[in-house]
Amino acid sequence: MLPFLLLASRAEDAAAEDEYAAYLRYGGLEERDLHRVRLEAAPLPALDLSQYSGVIVGGSPFTSSDPPADKSAVQHRVERELSGLLDQVVALDFPFLGACYGVGTLGTHQGAVIDRTYGEPLGAVEIELTDAGLQDPLLHGLPRTFTGFTGHKEAVSALPGHAVLLARSTACPVHMFRIKTNLYATQFHPELDAEGLVTRIDIYRHAGYFPPESAEELMAAARRFTVTEPMTVLKNFVARYARGA
Repeated sequence: MLPFLLLASRAEDAAAEDEYAAYLRYGGLEERDLHRVRLEAAPLPALDLSQYSGVIVGGSPFTSSDPPADKSAVQHRVERELSGLLDQVVALDFPFLGACYGVGTLGTHQGAVIDRTYGEPLGAVEIELTDAGLQDPLLHGLPRTFTGFTGHKEAVSALPGHAVLLARSTACPVHMFRIKTNLYATQFHPELDAEGLVTRIDIYRHAGYFPPESAEELMAAARRFTVTEPMTVLKNFVARYARGA
């Protein structure tokens, strides 16, 4: 099988390794099947998309809608590199799954309005599929409503006309959308279980997602949920797009 490509940008090693392990576990992949590039560590190397089954963009501490002056040099570089890659991915309708930060990257590239209007606190959220979502192959096997973990400062407040809305929550009107046939972005995390969320709460307690003193309470709340259904998206993505070398 040609590997999938995971583009990561978490500077903290513990968060980066936990994320990579989650994509392997819930995608049913071996390490040889998931080539990871940590964008925060070095420039994106030249890529030949024909050597991959698909591209996955993981979560990130970067906030796409922040004013340019507030972004670090690393964030500016990562955004430029992802935008250039998306030029190719969109033109080819090449299999793409962006989780959380993927909303900001694919959404921005395609003309969505990304801002802080519909941010959600860290924790469990009830996600509802639209009628289009119920028919989409990446969401096959999911019920109309399910619980997922999320936590984001920004979100889509307006989709472009050519995007297809697939999922939403009460507080966030765009939780998943599709561009063309094979380009997807989710606001919820399709790789994140309760212990994974606990790890991120601990790592990012001073990152501005929540008051630092509430970290222990958020960890306890996360452990009260057994979240397994969002992983279906990741499993379906791998099953649908994996192709032979």
